[in-house]
Amino acid sequence: MINQIGQIMLYVDNQDEALAFWTEKVGFHHIAEENNSGGMRWIEIAPNLEGATSLVLHDKTFIAKMEPELNLGTPSIMFYTNDLDHLYESFKSQKITVGEIVSMPSGRVFNFADPEEHYFAVMERNKD
Repeated sequence: MINQIGQIMLYVDNQDEALAFWTEKVGFHHIAEENNSGGMRWIEIAPNLEGATSLVLHDKTFIAKMEPELNLGTPSIMFYTNDLDHLYESFKSQKITVGEIVSMPSGRVFNFADPEEHYFAVMERNKD
């Protein structure tokens, strides 16, 4: 039985640029970094140090050579926040591409893009 989501793999063109974006602009923590003897480097990041789920930044070109049949598309990820307005203004002030705030049945949400134009969403869920 699966009991939690451990890691989400993001395949990026530039790992260092992606790391800087997620840690310096979005506020994630750099959890770990590994390089194996075969030239594979992966970087683990997470919104906080206590979280059970993290993102792992992989070099898209390296993975494509190693596993050509693998779908390297960006997963559709929804993040949650307790203060959507503050986060939205923070992203805008840092020149992060953001969409408009939209009201959905479960809460308010906006999309944002990383430097490689991968889009993600962040939601402030309705308070019950």
